[in-house]
Amino acid sequence: MTVQTVNPKRRFRGKPRGRELDTDELAALRQLIGDEREQPEMRRRDLLIEHLHAIQDSRGHLPLAALRALASYMNLPMAAVYETATFYAHFDVTHDDQQAPPAITLRVCDSLSCQLAGAEALRARLEEGADPAEVRVLRAPCMGRCETAPVVEVGHRHLGHATPERVTAALEAGDLHPDPIDWPSLADYRVVGGYTLLADCREGRVSVETLMQELEEAGLRGLGGAGFPTFRKWHFVRAEPGPRYCVINADEGEPGTFKDRYYLEREPHRFLEGALVSAWAVEAEALYIYLRDEYPGLHRVLREATEELEQAGLVDPGYVVLRRGAGAYICGEESALIESLEGKPGKPRHRPPFVAQKGLFDRPTLVNNVETVYWIPVIHKRGAEWFASQGRHGRKGLRSFSVSGRVRYPGVHLAPAGITLRELVDEYCGGMADGHRLLGYLPGGASGGILPASKADVPLDFDTLQEHGCFIGSAAIIVLSDQDDLRGVATNLLAFFADESCGQCTPCRVGSEKMLTLLERPEWDAAALDRLSQVMMDASICGLGQAAPNPVLGLLKDFRSELADQNVIVRG
Repeated sequence: MTVQTVNPKRRFRGKPRGRELDTDELAALRQLIGDEREQPEMRRRDLLIEHLHAIQDSRGHLPLAALRALASYMNLPMAAVYETATFYAHFDVTHDDQQAPPAITLRVCDSLSCQLAGAEALRARLEEGADPAEVRVLRAPCMGRCETAPVVEVGHRHLGHATPERVTAALEAGDLHPDPIDWPSLADYRVVGGYTLLADCREGRVSVETLMQELEEAGLRGLGGAGFPTFRKWHFVRAEPGPRYCVINADEGEPGTFKDRYYLEREPHRFLEGALVSAWAVEAEALYIYLRDEYPGLHRVLREATEELEQAGLVDPGYVVLRRGAGAYICGEESALIESLEGKPGKPRHRPPFVAQKGLFDRPTLVNNVETVYWIPVIHKRGAEWFASQGRHGRKGLRSFSVSGRVRYPGVHLAPAGITLRELVDEYCGGMADGHRLLGYLPGGASGGILPASKADVPLDFDTLQEHGCFIGSAAIIVLSDQDDLRGVATNLLAFFADESCGQCTPCRVGSEKMLTLLERPEWDAAALDRLSQVMMDASICGLGQAAPNPVLGLLKDFRSELADQNVIVRG
């Protein structure tokens, strides 16, 4: 019998695979975010994205050596850290043979509203005048400031109605920080009765059942896009065994949407009271607020407002957890948001189970939109009948319309639910912009479809637009005129979806890229676009892929003559 000996050099490597850990990088990381040997809670997986933000903020990029140190710090595989860091647009991962990006970044919004306002020409001029060694110029998706298009982010400062001259002036002044926000303090809010509802709930003067009935009678629905009845969502979460969590989705990335920013900047404590009442209603262990990274000034506002609540004894320290997004539209989808809160790439989960059953940390989770909870204290104070009676054309309630595009007065306009586009433009927006005639409009942002001017008298609300192939979503209205290029509109929207697809499912990942290619051709093959749209709608995991074809289908259905006038040949 032959006995085979084992070469110990082949069996034992002596050191782990991959690059060696740089101990100086690990020491620097401990100095930046704390020593995990003394604070083991800093190694929690759900803190990964927060730690990545700390490194990015400190160094302006994420060197691989720092990611290796972070993997060691958190006892995570390097692959997990790298996958998460490279998923999000606001993290700049640099490999060992790459130079760090320039110290200053100019992000030029290329959303539809900004495109209509000349963002492409603006970006070209900024690129021509920039020294690439000192300043880089990037395209960026919607920044939630569509009423001041075009928008450029200079460092962390957002310039509305941006021009090359204004950008240059900001650079020369070193003005790279968010504009200060003047917001009412806790004392100011309490003067007008703020936090009375929260106290009544906690002290038993208002029951969960009574409040749920009020919300049902008022007709309050989810105002982030889905429109699910708020009281019913509370009921489903309460029916699940504890512990439970409450999460507020403040990641409004739908192009054309900026209403949540509007309310957070003006009345953060009213929002916080509604959020805390929601958390109380489901007996949540903690309240998480997921705020998009494009709102840096609001991060400070909400931190300071939360500190006021803690100092006043209205919440326990650490009960309200504020987390930063990192530049991913898909994280507006509730299960992708949950994944991101857990420190992972924001990829939607397969359902069931729904997040009301297994959400954050696999526990039942209530997810509500900012504006939804903002209305709760108001409805209780003024009465369900007051809110429900505000509608028009047989609808109930109020809607906050984010209006941009070719109107005289863009902005957030609070109007009756069921108002028509024509009424909204004439009564609230001062009419069309000078020299522009209504051609069409997007009733629900990029994913809500496109309607022609001939359908400007359709009531704008949940359940009124589906028969026209559209939906209201977050009520982001983008108004188009006879001076707008419809091919440019279509390619802008599909380029957005193709770029923002998480890549998890083939129908969305490949379908959005293929549709964009078809739209860029001299002739549009309507049959091919219809077939591809059906596959994407039927087989995509989440709403991004399912809704991405909506604007194209709207153009094929209602804009054939307008497309022909603009020399877009549609076959089939």
